[in-house]
Amino acid sequence: MAVRELVLKVHSRCDLACDHCYVYRHADQSWRRMPPLISETTLRQVARRLSEYACEQQLGSLSVILHGGEPLLAGPARLRSICAELTRALAPTTDLDLHIHTNGVRLNRAHLEVFREFDVTVGLSLDGDRAANDRHRRDHRGRSSHERVVRGLELLRLPEYRHLFQGLLCTIDVANDPVLVHDALTGLDPPRIDYLLPHATWDAPPPPGRPGAATPYADWLLRVFDRWDEQGRPVPVRTFDSILSTLRGGPALTEALGLSHGGIAVVETDGTITRSDSLKIAYDGAPATGYDVFRHGFREFTERARTLDGRSGVSETCRRCPVLDTCGGGLYAHRYSTERAFDNPSVYCADLRALIEGVAERITERTLAPAVTSVGALRRARLSLDRVLLAGVNTKLTGSAGWDEVWSLLVRLDSDEATAPHLDAVISHPYLRPSLIRSWDGTADLPRFMAVATAAALRAGVEATLRWEQPSPLVPLPTLGTVRLSRPGRVEFRVAEGDFRVRGVDPVAGGPRGSSLTLQRWRPLVSLPLRHGLSLLIDDADPFRDCFSAAVTPLLDPGSLDAFRSRLGTAYGLLDEREPGWWESVNASAATTITPLAAGAGVQLGTCGGGALGVGIDFEPEEFVRELPRLGRKARLSALREVVDLHLPGSPAGRLLDLASEYVGKAARPSPEAGSARILAGRVLSELAGLPRHELTENGTYLADELRTEWTTLHD
Repeated sequence: MAVRELVLKVHSRCDLACDHCYVYRHADQSWRRMPPLISETTLRQVARRLSEYACEQQLGSLSVILHGGEPLLAGPARLRSICAELTRALAPTTDLDLHIHTNGVRLNRAHLEVFREFDVTVGLSLDGDRAANDRHRRDHRGRSSHERVVRGLELLRLPEYRHLFQGLLCTIDVANDPVLVHDALTGLDPPRIDYLLPHATWDAPPPPGRPGAATPYADWLLRVFDRWDEQGRPVPVRTFDSILSTLRGGPALTEALGLSHGGIAVVETDGTITRSDSLKIAYDGAPATGYDVFRHGFREFTERARTLDGRSGVSETCRRCPVLDTCGGGLYAHRYSTERAFDNPSVYCADLRALIEGVAERITERTLAPAVTSVGALRRARLSLDRVLLAGVNTKLTGSAGWDEVWSLLVRLDSDEATAPHLDAVISHPYLRPSLIRSWDGTADLPRFMAVATAAALRAGVEATLRWEQPSPLVPLPTLGTVRLSRPGRVEFRVAEGDFRVRGVDPVAGGPRGSSLTLQRWRPLVSLPLRHGLSLLIDDADPFRDCFSAAVTPLLDPGSLDAFRSRLGTAYGLLDEREPGWWESVNASAATTITPLAAGAGVQLGTCGGGALGVGIDFEPEEFVRELPRLGRKARLSALREVVDLHLPGSPAGRLLDLASEYVGKAARPSPEAGSARILAGRVLSELAGLPRHELTENGTYLADELRTEWTTLHD
């Protein structure tokens, strides 16, 4: 385990008396022994230990959350000195990401000025509207905290502080109306909401829901999910986003779900280093490690604390559960019982499973899609997805230097029947897909998409002038070739009638038909024309082509490129001879681009999306003919999963469809293993047929029936 996040207790007392608080109202009462305020000596030692650890581990970034108790009780001046000391010690070593979590009761401009100075983002606890919030979150005199928290939130939402607002944390009480709670929170326009299950163990179970409700917490959260979805998901909700991510094979986004719970350390006001604070609900001393910042470093702590992650860290019951990858056994603390310690499912086990399966059912489209039955419809569906991703790029780049004019150019190309196919060819290039996806989830690469627009205009023969700052000497124009500048810097492309001129840090040079842009600076890609009007692009230059399990080759010299192209022609000739009409099959390889790989790599699909095929520079045509149908099946399944739902997310049906397709494909090829492949295919298809009917959508059922028909023909 590597510590990526430190919870630093700066004050151990609180100005509220919330009756669900894990610090003061549960088994561990170590707060009573802690100094109310962290001392300067302790703080300096924490900062020094963190700096040492960041240097040892070469951490690119480290998050520190100022916590309590209630950290605002430390006061603005003390908080400023804390932020200053942490910044002084850590800024030279790593990117310091400072946060504070507060109940918000005391939040004022003095605090916010400190947070603005050190870029400290602020998360607040609020359980909904006044009635919902005041069920549990009252002060020591029993008075409401709601108005004071909202007053602090109004300050945080002012334009000068808005960028510091991290989000709202809400502890669930099933006695509250879920829709009213959610509407109250979204009405405050937070950048994120996090709904938390109230802390509980098998020894101290959660409050019951309504009589007869088997899964009251799942029911509550699913009503919130429905409301959130109905609203168009206007704000990220971490619990839902984590479930949606893991159901589609992505990472967990919260400590409370998923199979990875490491990376968090806690330092109390006296300098002791403990595990996650939530463990305080289990028993007195549960988070303790015996370490402190005066005698130990964080590397020693990680060696002590590494036993919570992965399948080995959950109970046998959890390991048999179909939603384990998403649930992860739930929050570690919620598994505790005196009898079996943490070797239990979560006390919320039934709720977590019902919640995950409920979300999976809600996001699954069951209607049969044309993409499943038609190669052309699948191609169009994938192109439609690429267009959606490109629209996301525009959202990220709007206002960037030169982009708005470029977007107008792309819209113009898309609006003309004569030029739209040229834009489609560029945006569907497989090595552009990773950049499109990264832009959707993170930041967009402006130079990359300026080059995309240049390539589209050049293919379409449309006049355009595009200028941008190019960070590297190589400018890849997807589907066309690469321009090599003498050095990075400002670049200008002037495109007209299928030709271009480029002005970089050097004088203007001509394009494909220009005499001054030599082969050393303009290198076009070559294509392999096939029968039936098909053509394959051979791309050995795109810097994003390295998405295979084997290494890609460097740029090929003309002789090697010609030899590779000739060998591919021979392979496709053999395929035409042995399987006439192969290109009409639904399982025909959807490859549009072939990239040479290092010797011995064989033939393989890229991980960057459909359309990319990697081929070892020394491949044998016979091997190519043998492998292409198998890879075609695999590529089709992969492409379908991008645009339709074949089964419920996380269902074993996904693995079974993969295996059935693989075994049926092997059984269809004359080889010594064909017989055993037929037997294995039959077993897998039987297992697939034995799943509950709701596991497969109509799309998945269609594929399963298609495979069963093919297997039956082979078996007969």
